[in-house]
Amino acid sequence: MYIDPLGWIIGFSMLAICVTCIAPAVLSLTPLVGSLFFLDLMNVRPIVMTLLTYYRAMWYFSTSSGRYADCPVLTSNAEKCSRVHVASIAAIFHLWSTPHYRHDTFQSDLVLNLRNVAIPGTGVPLSYLTRSFLSTFIFLLVGYPLVSLIAAVASSGLVSADIAKKFHGHLLSPRDWFSLWRLNCCLAAMHYYKTRDVGYKLEDKWAFLTEAKKLKIPVTPWLDLGMIVIKHRNEEGGLGFHRFKNVSQGGEWIIQPALENTGSIAKLLPKDAPLSTFRVLTASTPGFQSTNKEEETKTKNPTIKTLTTVFRAGRSGAATDHTSILFDVDQCTGEVKTGNVNNHWYCLGPKAIFTTPWTQDVKYLKHPDSNLPVTGMIIGEIEEIRTLAENAHRTLAPGVPLVGWDVAVTDKGILLLEGNFSCNFFMGTVDYDWYYNFCDEYMKLLWLKSPPGPDRR
Repeated sequence: MYIDPLGWIIGFSMLAICVTCIAPAVLSLTPLVGSLFFLDLMNVRPIVMTLLTYYRAMWYFSTSSGRYADCPVLTSNAEKCSRVHVASIAAIFHLWSTPHYRHDTFQSDLVLNLRNVAIPGTGVPLSYLTRSFLSTFIFLLVGYPLVSLIAAVASSGLVSADIAKKFHGHLLSPRDWFSLWRLNCCLAAMHYYKTRDVGYKLEDKWAFLTEAKKLKIPVTPWLDLGMIVIKHRNEEGGLGFHRFKNVSQGGEWIIQPALENTGSIAKLLPKDAPLSTFRVLTASTPGFQSTNKEEETKTKNPTIKTLTTVFRAGRSGAATDHTSILFDVDQCTGEVKTGNVNNHWYCLGPKAIFTTPWTQDVKYLKHPDSNLPVTGMIIGEIEEIRTLAENAHRTLAPGVPLVGWDVAVTDKGILLLEGNFSCNFFMGTVDYDWYYNFCDEYMKLLWLKSPPGPDRR
């Protein structure tokens, strides 16, 4: 088994910091915190109780062989969100070395998928924390509660009652962009490990395109060329020369013509914006019974529900709409609501410590590069966009719980670009009561009588 030296260096460094700095600080503050707790002053008691609840739930879900529903804490219906959240965190330990639908193991997927994401204001890629089991364990045991407390203090204005409330929210029931993405990723990994559903094969973009075309689902076209050569007009000596072998001929590259937005969508964007898409996230309840038998999965009559729709308005000069303003869209009326950004989660390096805000509270009504109004506009194609995504989920991957579909209104029609199984809401409006009920039911099913993992299957 390969051992990542950097991962263990990070892990032992974190352990050394805990032993030499954090542990002495906690011990020195224990008498003061204990006094404030028993005297019920400064709202210390709810903060301590929140922390103890987190540790008790983590202990149960990490070490017990009992059922998900038998957790001794977070038992009420009102605490369903917190139960789902903490269970999904504890599942990381059980999934660590299990196969993943994109990579060899769940841990390797964490490293690769988090290499460009950092806790805002730190500049440290989260992939560093997942390079070893030790570093991940220490972060979830110490770092995550500490970050939650700092965030609560920073956003409360030092009002003790607000600190306690926000600490509970950050630690046990967060609704920030990253936490919801992480939950969806863990749910997908658990579901894949337990079911080996055939729908996950479509994470491969080429498999997705060919299967969708076969089933007459409109997707972006590709060029069936053997190989293409691209070279710069002024470079010499072999510089500026690139050669790509088409995946259709055994290569690794999908070669496609560039597409452009058209109609009402193009009018919302600057002229040099990239192809801008709608992220439509759909949920499928038949995943409760999915198996690895393709014929059984395909013959179900799935109930597909759209949870959120977001218009990713690409920025001027950007290569893709990954650099964009995220405008919430009413999935029924097509009305565009206010826009947000999550780019502060992608600021890496030491400079980010001084330049990156903890939160982004800016609301966009216009596209910042063109000054064109976006909020309040009506997306006339919203029904076709939603129907295309729901039909794709029902046809291509009915057994997969959640899929984020990238849909574009183009000069070639309304087309699917791809489906994302480790998907996120991109800060769109969500019916959270329905969503957490959905996740809770999946947890009950996937946990069965024991947590997921190679030694408890």
